[in-house]
Amino acid sequence: MKLRLLVGLTALIAPFLHSLSDFIELYQGGFSTGQLWLNYLAFLPMPWLLLGISMLHEEPGPGWTALAGALLYGVAFTYFSHTTLLALEQHVTTYEALWGLLGSTYTVHGALMVCGGLMFGISALRAGCLPKVSLLLFLFGLSLNFVLALLPVPDIYQTAGSTLRNIGLMAMGYAVLSRHLRYPN
Repeated sequence: MKLRLLVGLTALIAPFLHSLSDFIELYQGGFSTGQLWLNYLAFLPMPWLLLGISMLHEEPGPGWTALAGALLYGVAFTYFSHTTLLALEQHVTTYEALWGLLGSTYTVHGALMVCGGLMFGISALRAGCLPKVSLLLFLFGLSLNFVLALLPVPDIYQTAGSTLRNIGLMAMGYAVLSRHLRYPN
């Protein structure tokens, strides 16, 4: 019961704070100390979020592929949390500058996030253990992040994919809190 409440609230709050941080960044035209701390606060629980959602299901649940995906997603967000602290420490002012500073390591972790999220989302979709709309928003947001990373557009456009992904996560949180999932006793 307490785990369900913790996971559900986290799935509502952390993605909301991440999107709020993104919109503040857009409004300001770059990073600020307050915005980066908000981003860090949003990223802290993200490595555990999909794992927590996976743990709430009865057997058969979303399966091992979803668990592996949740772990990959978590690894990526552990790294992204670190990059936020790095941006604070080194007074990095824009997403583009941060990406330039970190290079291919940042890109690899972005790929881990997309692959892990897709593994989790597709497995959960097949298992029918989360509302389809929440999973489709999450999957579409991840796919948009991937496509935008390949296109010659400003990096700030990643916010569109992140927003859809975050809305999908928040919808999963709502599902957890409103008992749309099959829970163990």
